[in-house]
Amino acid sequence: MIDQQIEIPTKDGKTTTFISHPERGGPFPIIIFYMDAPAIREELRDMARRLATSGYYVMLPNMYYRKGVMELGPLPADPESPERKRMFELMHSLSIPLVMEDTKALLDFAATQAAASKGPVGTVGYCMSGQYAVNAATHFPDRVKAAASIYGVALATDKPDSPHLAGTKTKAELYFGCAETDVYAPMETIEKVKQSMKADGANAEVEIYPGTHHGFAFPKRPVYHRDAAERHWERLLALYRRNLVSAA
Repeated sequence: MIDQQIEIPTKDGKTTTFISHPERGGPFPIIIFYMDAPAIREELRDMARRLATSGYYVMLPNMYYRKGVMELGPLPADPESPERKRMFELMHSLSIPLVMEDTKALLDFAATQAAASKGPVGTVGYCMSGQYAVNAATHFPDRVKAAASIYGVALATDKPDSPHLAGTKTKAELYFGCAETDVYAPMETIEKVKQSMKADGANAEVEIYPGTHHGFAFPKRPVYHRDAAERHWERLLALYRRNLVSAA
């Protein structure tokens, strides 16, 4: 495996991006891995590496670069702690248009790399970034052919770029992996996504993981659920295999 950390120029500066891919056998389909609210950390790099070992060129960008923040470090459980409040400030500093600008910069960079395929692209976003992974499919319909939201938030809003409306804007295969108990994405939101995808005839699956809470796929979280986490890896790899490998 080859790991590297690259400063990728964007419209607003440079995003420090962790990239992992196999050493031999490329070029490899690109997967953009959008981080969750607690920011870049070794836990996410390990997850990116796991994806890469299956034959992908995985890009994990720092999404807080505009604020000069890379890693937040340990976060207290108390939602009123200064560290948690800072995390939410950073999360709310992002928007779909800003992240799509960054996505364009990532794709432009990857286009110059011999190890990265010029074919179909996959995305995955956890927590705050589920919405960004799905929007990448609607903003780059000619490139992004598979998008996954894992316990994503803001999936059904009143805005025109709400993820629950994506079925009319992309032919990419969409996957929504949802926790059964999630204060950030309650069941009524998930049901709205499910009904909208069905009504629009989208190529999509909305799956609820029984007995899980928000964050279940992260090994370092107290809510980590090993069986559910492994199931989510199975779903992701099958999604990418169907849409990136066979089409490459």
